[in-house]
Amino acid sequence: MSEQIDVEVLGHIAKITFQNPPLNFATVSLLRGIADALESLAADDDVRCVVLTSATDLFCAGADLASPNGFGAEGSDPLREFYDQAIRIFASPKPVVAAIGGAAIGAGLGLAVAADFRVATANARFAANFVKLGFHPGFGLTHTLPRLIGQQRAAEMFLTSDRYKTEEVAPWGLVDRIAEDGTLLDNAMAFAESIAVNAPLSILATRATLRKTLVQEVTETLLHEHAEQLKLQVTEDFAEGVRAVNERRPGNFKGC
Repeated sequence: MSEQIDVEVLGHIAKITFQNPPLNFATVSLLRGIADALESLAADDDVRCVVLTSATDLFCAGADLASPNGFGAEGSDPLREFYDQAIRIFASPKPVVAAIGGAAIGAGLGLAVAADFRVATANARFAANFVKLGFHPGFGLTHTLPRLIGQQRAAEMFLTSDRYKTEEVAPWGLVDRIAEDGTLLDNAMAFAESIAVNAPLSILATRATLRKTLVQEVTETLLHEHAEQLKLQVTEDFAEGVRAVNERRPGNFKGC
């Protein structure tokens, strides 16, 4: 695995830059690195806001479901290891602005939605492509995505598995700011600065109120998603879905 996490603190803003080339697949190690960084920054009283971004043009292509142990897990339940780290990310107490310059797909979309805000370029793409894979949505998205963009829009994204442009999802609330080419990080940092100039204790208290029981709700959702994914992971349709996506063709599903 080639996961790498870099952290830079600039005044009251911390920038977490992650990478796992070539596709920035989400792995247990990558999520653990992001969660570790967030926990460390939570203990830094000078940091008031975090920018989360990728070192490459691609934000995150999701989990590698095609490769053996693509999650990079160590135990017998890779999905659970993966989601344990996701819960740690949601538990971070400080606001996060995700800077998205490319595709945020599947678990990559889940990571983007775990942030409080999203700044994206016009070239970014968003997809909850789980059913195209013969799989069940994960990363808590069946809770977080409807909470963010509404039940109907979330259902559309889940059940079509379509890929959406920034200009399509920005009016839904999935993207908060659209950055011109070459200005993504500057825009994300400026957004973070508009938060970080405010009183730190008030920022923490207000965010905690807004998110209330979110971590508990996401944890409960992840347990359900995990159980459904385990059921579907052994089906013929899942194997066909993964093959079809890798071969860039429609799946030939049989319902078994």
